Amino acid sequence: MFVQENMPNEKKHVVSIRLTNNDRGGIQNLSSRLFIREADLYRFAVNSLLDRMCLLNDDSKRGSDLLPLFINHRTEINQHLNLNKEQLYKIINAGNADPDKLVPMEDIELLFLPDKVLRRQLYQKTEALAFKNKDTDSWLHDYFIDKYKIFAVDDIFLDITQELDS
Repeated sequence: MFVQENMPNEKKHVVSIRLTNNDRGGIQNLSSRLFIREADLYRFAVNSLLDRMCLLNDDSKRGSDLLPLFINHRTEINQHLNLNKEQLYKIINAGNADPDKLVPMEDIELLFLPDKVLRRQLYQKTEALAFKNKDTDSWLHDYFIDKYKIFAVDDIFLDITQELDS
């Protein structure tokens, strides 16, 4: 999808990133174990991220279409991207002309809650109790899938893969 290394005349850019000693050591260890260059591992990581976040590159995906992405990567996004709820609201609902797909702030806030607090919030929502699950992420996922009548993430990626193949 985003792999462009084999394209002729594709200009490549040098970028600089800051890593902790632990992260750099991990990259060096992993690249050594895989018998590849560090640069290859960085490119793999970037392409993997772009593939996982590909819904954000599709301008037709707005509002509730983006929820499965943020549910599945909720912990990573909270730990590494430092987004706040207002930013995420704008990302999800930006340019959303369809009121049926609008995700209210109260649902966006659920994506930022620690598991224990999130479970308590889901217990308080009558419509969420039907999807009660031992796994908090699955509970939130199923609740949003039903509330917004959206596809499961697997279905979305199948659709995207089929579009790319055709």
